[in-house]
Amino acid sequence: MQVSRIRALRGPNLWSRHTAIEAIVACSESERVITGIPGFETRLRARFPEIGLLEPAGQGEPTSMAHALECAALSLQASAGCPVTFSRATQTIDPGVYQVVVEYSEEAVGRLALSLAEALCKSAVEDTPFDLADALARLRELDEDVRLGPSTGAIVQAAAARSIPYRRLTEGSLVQFGWGSKQRRIQAAETDLTSAIGESIAQDKELTKKLLHAAGVPVPNGRSVTKAEDAWAAAREIGGAVVVKPRDGNQGKGITVNIKTREEVLAAFAAAAEISDDVIVERYLAGHDFRLLVVGKQLVAAARREPPLVVGDGVQTVRELVEQVNRDPRRGEGHATSLTKIRFDDIALAALAQQGFAADTVPSKGARVVLRNNANLSTGGTATDVTDDVHPELAARAVAAAQTVGLDICGIDVVCDTVIKPLEEQGGGHCRSQCGTRPAHAFATLLWQGPGGW
Repeated sequence: MQVSRIRALRGPNLWSRHTAIEAIVACSESERVITGIPGFETRLRARFPEIGLLEPAGQGEPTSMAHALECAALSLQASAGCPVTFSRATQTIDPGVYQVVVEYSEEAVGRLALSLAEALCKSAVEDTPFDLADALARLRELDEDVRLGPSTGAIVQAAAARSIPYRRLTEGSLVQFGWGSKQRRIQAAETDLTSAIGESIAQDKELTKKLLHAAGVPVPNGRSVTKAEDAWAAAREIGGAVVVKPRDGNQGKGITVNIKTREEVLAAFAAAAEISDDVIVERYLAGHDFRLLVVGKQLVAAARREPPLVVGDGVQTVRELVEQVNRDPRRGEGHATSLTKIRFDDIALAALAQQGFAADTVPSKGARVVLRNNANLSTGGTATDVTDDVHPELAARAVAAAQTVGLDICGIDVVCDTVIKPLEEQGGGHCRSQCGTRPAHAFATLLWQGPGGW
């Protein structure tokens, strides 16, 4: 079997509306009917039991090595977790020459799957070993490296569900929807209409607070500092518990909340200073952490975010409980998955110490052990959809915040007891606005995959 002329079909094509890898496969006379190769199918299934049925699409057409290659390439991707369902192998006018088409969700993964499928078939013919576990691990690893993140991926899925054609323009998150004069582009959750000035403002937490305060939107008191001792001075000026965070940080990096002592403030400043030279110290607002998503002039989604935590069972240590939670297949490193693994770092250990725990402590059954005080999904938190519960006045406040900053897509962080009531009735406040390039990915997941869609 010889595989040649491999090419990617990156849009609707002769075979289907799916993106696909197409290859020309030449089979020898003995390979045109696999039943003529003694023990081939038995050996193939022994190496890859999930390969499925080796049946050509055409009635009465014999099963060739090209059909086995087709089924193997599709099934390898499916077993690696890729959402693919379509494949086809069709004989050309030349005897023993076939066109093999296999759907892919990521082009690089599709090409690798075809190469691994060829190696699998060859091993079954020659009765040599084939490492299936390694092959699937390579496909999964490559898929995680190149696939779209949760936010962009959810937007693309929503477009596909509405039969809107799309094309990934780069290896990053730049995606085009539609064709010709009607096309639109997004990058992550930023659109081609997102203001560059608004984006710059949103990335500066101190400037964002000033603009929101001037517009009458509630924000916590605080100021920017550049030295550790000045951070402690700012904390004393505020009085009570404070939050220390980098001025231009994102994804919860370097944020420490609900701290009071000098030692805690100095340690928090050091963590924030690793992210940004400018650090903000502001009043800690007690309550739940909510993320509100504004698109245009509408609030379209809201989530209540919970910090990374584990629940004691009276048997396992905190470290073991975290390992158990991190085995959830939805959790991964970085932003390839919808949830992020909980990390054991200095911030997590400090949060445990505040609760009287250590990594090897065995919490009592039912005890909630918080590993971090901020609720970002990128640091291991979780989110619950509360879109239908948001009070109209609170929704209006969120829209006003987005318009003040100048963003068409904006994530608003709000700390309050509940979203059922207006902020003024419960003393809550907006923490910050985030531009469309850096919203919490839970938001986009809730927005695009939730019951109502967008």
